[in-house]
Amino acid sequence: MISIGIFTGYYPYTMAEVIRRIKASGFNCVQLDVTFKDFDAAKEPLTKKKANEIRDAFREADLPIVAVSAYTNFIHPDPDVRKKNIDYLKMMMRYARDLGCPYVASETGTYNRESDWVWHDKNASPAVFEETIEIIRDLVAYAKEWGATFIVENYVNNVIGSVEQVERMFKEVGCDHLGLICDPTNYFDENTIQDVDGTLNHIFDRLSDHMVIAHAKDINLTEDLGEKHADIDADASHTFRGSGAVELPAAGLGILNYDLYVKRLAEKHPNIPLIIEHLDEGDIDRAKRFIVDTLKRVGV
Repeated sequence: MISIGIFTGYYPYTMAEVIRRIKASGFNCVQLDVTFKDFDAAKEPLTKKKANEIRDAFREADLPIVAVSAYTNFIHPDPDVRKKNIDYLKMMMRYARDLGCPYVASETGTYNRESDWVWHDKNASPAVFEETIEIIRDLVAYAKEWGATFIVENYVNNVIGSVEQVERMFKEVGCDHLGLICDPTNYFDENTIQDVDGTLNHIFDRLSDHMVIAHAKDINLTEDLGEKHADIDADASHTFRGSGAVELPAAGLGILNYDLYVKRLAEKHPNIPLIIEHLDEGDIDRAKRFIVDTLKRVGV
């Protein structure tokens, strides 16, 4: 059966309280954001001792960590910002095994200086694509050194966004210590959203073999073309709700064909963890119920 988890970052509390609330909501795995009120890896260096403390707390609670978040814009055009972002991502790779999970997740980023999710025309240039591939090669080599695996979350406004770009990434870098987060909502723009089922099938027909974990959010067409964020106590990666013509609400609040999504997901990954996101704490129970009902209906 597909298991249901959640990002820890949607709970703005100390680690102990985060664990208590996730258990109370009935989840059986998590994607780990190392951003608790009593420890934040973005503000103070992670150590082996602290990583083991976090790992053991989630193990004691019987909440397996299925991926470690390290979301950052590693193609940022400012070289100092880029180095800082890459160093952060590498730090999470270095301690991934100590945190209990080898999978370390990030998007590829954008040349936009103001946002990690807003399009920039340079994103489409062959030179920037190759620059991104070179960084991914370096990250994958570093991950291998530490027994980690870099799992990419593509996004349509980032350098690597389309099915074809993801395919090219694996062709040029290889599959060793490189994986893919299955999040079909990240492929939709004002064109692909006109054919939701066709886009879903295209994603799974071409990329299923690379998928490691999956995410659960939704899509809607919107007239608000700006960058959209929710007013919640969370990092920007968790307040983000879309940029451009497609907004990204919580699962069950949009037009994504979830029956088709989980059916295709389960074909090659019958036990994959499905991680709920893009919601506020008050909507967690509803979103989880929606996912449970969908999985029961489809029989996966």
